[in-house]
Amino acid sequence: MTHPTTDWSTLSHAAGPADDIPALFARLDGGPGDKEIWDAIWSDLYHQGSVYGASFAALPLLADVATGRSAGDRVDAVSLAGFIVGEAEPEDRRRHEDEIAELLTVCRECMAQVPADDPKEFVYFVQFLLAFEGVPFWGAELERLVDEFEAECPECEALTEVMVGEYLDDCTAVFHPADPGLLTGIGARLHAMALRAGQDEAAEWLARLFGRVTCAECETVFDLAESAARA
Repeated sequence: MTHPTTDWSTLSHAAGPADDIPALFARLDGGPGDKEIWDAIWSDLYHQGSVYGASFAALPLLADVATGRSAGDRVDAVSLAGFIVGEAEPEDRRRHEDEIAELLTVCRECMAQVPADDPKEFVYFVQFLLAFEGVPFWGAELERLVDEFEAECPECEALTEVMVGEYLDDCTAVFHPADPGLLTGIGARLHAMALRAGQDEAAEWLARLFGRVTCAECETVFDLAESAARA
């Protein structure tokens, strides 16, 4: 795919001027030395969750790697692009709609290859999928399944520390997982997606996320996903 010429000297990333980005991508060759290069690319374009003008300008380069038009690891390319697109404004999405469409296709392929015993990796790829589709909130925040977060009680506004995924054993919150048959909307879609992929553990995480939790202070039982979205 031919891309419009980008004046990288007018763009910036986490480390300053972004005119080094094309050279970094040009150094990727699919070999073991790529790890150091990817580390630099990630650090520049998605530093501690922040995105920059250069991050969106790099989407064509990431799409080239993801599709195999350029050398490099497609998982790195899709993952970095997924985090970037998750933070995109409508104008960014319109400007890069062709690349996002390509990345969505490759993301589906990568997600289908995630081992059944790796629910964490599966969750991240589902988040990237939602980001490329333009699904609000969960396209940037589904990783809450993996990490801990705080849920605010709608009754007393107390915060409850929640870990619904791999750190569940360290969590003292009282969960009331959703009945999968009663799930609707995005919760139903994601739970069914996990089951179809053989990701039973991820499906359990999703049942907790889209279920309810008991407030540690006033014992009100409230919807966890709604609380996360409000916060």
